[in-house]
Amino acid sequence: MDIRAVQILEPLKTACCQIFSHNLVGVYLHGSLAFGCFNWETGDLDFLVVTKKSPTLPQKETFVNVLLELDRHSPPKGFEMSLVLEKDCRHFVYPTPFELHFSNLHKAACRENPRTYCKRMHGTDGDLAAHFTVLRHCGIPLYGPPVKSVFGPVPEEAYWSSIESDIADAPAQIFQDPVYVVLNLCRVLAYAQSGAVLSKQQGAQWGLQNLPVSFHPLLSAAEKGYSGTAPFPLEQARPLLPVFAKEMLAKIRFARRAAALQSP
Repeated sequence: MDIRAVQILEPLKTACCQIFSHNLVGVYLHGSLAFGCFNWETGDLDFLVVTKKSPTLPQKETFVNVLLELDRHSPPKGFEMSLVLEKDCRHFVYPTPFELHFSNLHKAACRENPRTYCKRMHGTDGDLAAHFTVLRHCGIPLYGPPVKSVFGPVPEEAYWSSIESDIADAPAQIFQDPVYVVLNLCRVLAYAQSGAVLSKQQGAQWGLQNLPVSFHPLLSAAEKGYSGTAPFPLEQARPLLPVFAKEMLAKIRFARRAAALQSP
């Protein structure tokens, strides 16, 4: 693991233990950190904090302030953190309730008024179905018991709903974040066809082995952009991006229909 990530995660673990004390169940890494393909320039630090009961407002506020301080030393994409209750991890609920969320998108609101932010930032999040699934597949306990002793199974339909919503607008989004959308479409199709739970990097490798050769330059460019070895050539790839997105969505829908027909 990147030593810079370790230097952030260790004080993060300490802060969680100090702030939440006996209420803390665990801190769990998912995303590229768990898959072993984290890149400082292109990835964020994905983790879940699990508590037995809802933290108090002062505890949430203290925690958010710790995250804001650690964020000064974090990768460009920052943290992606959700705080969830143990009961909703053991017995999965969809969409999944969360007690607190923090990411780059919310930093300005956190800094402006942490207390107001902590009061308002709770609800449900369909994306947690995907996060929980990845956790059960390859998640890392930064602190706490083994993943599968805390996180129960996620129903396939909930996982599907989570990942499909993430690609629904792919033909439009692919111009805004081509690397993410290209690799995400690959891993969603891989799951649709084989049930494989893949990282973005693994999605690129799967695509190079399973998709038409005409898409290989695009896949290679996205993989290099994700790993940071070369910038993504947006202007050169622009004509192919919508074609790729539409064809991948068609393949995903076909695989979904085929799977439904095979179900008892």
